Amino acid sequence: MPQQPVRLDFPLSCARHSRPFMADARYVPTGQPKPVVVFVHGFKGFKDWGHFNVLADWFAGQGFVFVKLNLSHNGLVVGGTGDLEDLDAFGRNNFSLELDDIGALLDCLHTPGQSGIPAAEMDLARLALVGHSRGGGLVLLKAAEDARVRAVVTWAAISNVNPGWPEHLMQQWQQQGVFHVENSRTGQQLPMHYQIVEDYHQNRLRLDIRHNLRRKLRQPLLIVHGDQDETVPLARAHELHSWKPTAALQVLPGVTHNFGGAHPWPKAELPAEALQAAEATADFLRRVL
Repeated sequence: MPQQPVRLDFPLSCARHSRPFMADARYVPTGQPKPVVVFVHGFKGFKDWGHFNVLADWFAGQGFVFVKLNLSHNGLVVGGTGDLEDLDAFGRNNFSLELDDIGALLDCLHTPGQSGIPAAEMDLARLALVGHSRGGGLVLLKAAEDARVRAVVTWAAISNVNPGWPEHLMQQWQQQGVFHVENSRTGQQLPMHYQIVEDYHQNRLRLDIRHNLRRKLRQPLLIVHGDQDETVPLARAHELHSWKPTAALQVLPGVTHNFGGAHPWPKAELPAEALQAAEATADFLRRVL
C-alpha cells in the first residue's frame, strides 16, 4: 500500500503585524528531498476550504511537499471555528499585508527547524507558488519580488488587484470608511475598510500585476483557467498571457471558478475539474523545477 501523507500544522508570524496565523504541510516521508508547492487561497477563502485538504494529499502523493497558509487577515482565528469569524480583521486586510504574509511563510520554510518539516524532505531550491483567484494575483506579485520562488502557477487568477471600483463607490467608501461585500455562502456582510484603497495607492508599483509580469517576473509560469469561470472571466487569463507570452496557458473546457469544489467538501476524492488543474500543475512543475 502507498504510504499515507504526514500532516504538520505550524504557526506563522509576520513582522508587519502582530496577528498570529497558521500553515500546514503534507508530504510522504521518504527521507528524499522533494519539490515544495506553496498554495495561496483567494478572497473570502482559507486554507481548509472545500477540497483543499484533499488537494494537499493528492500533491503529497505525487511526490511534492504541499504547504498552504491562512493569510493572516482572512477572517479566521487560530483555534477558532475554522471559518470566517473575525470580521474586524477581515476589514483590515490589504494586498501588501498578504504579500508580506507569503514572505513570512517563505522565511519560515527557509529557517531550519521552524516549520517542523524535516530538512531532508524538502528541496527548497525547487519551490513553486500556486494561487487561486486573488491568490493567483498574489503569487505573481510575490514571485516577481522574491527569487526564492522558482516557478509560478495561477488558477483562475485576477489580472488586477483593483477589481474596477466605480468612482461613485469610491467616494461613498472614502466618506463612510467602510464598504461591505456579502459572503454568498454564509450570508455574512464582510467589511472592507477604506485602508485597502489607501494601501493600493501607496504601493501601486508593487501591486501592479501588468508591470510586474512584463518587467520583473523571470520564473516559468503556467496560467490555468476554466472557460466557464463565472467570477473571474477567461479574458483575464488571456490578459496575463499577453503580458507574459512565454507563459504556458491551459484553458479547461466546462470548468468554473472553484474547479468543481464547494465548502464543505465531504468526499475523499478531488472534483474532476480540480483534478484536471492539479494534473496540469504537477506536470508543469516536474518539467520546470
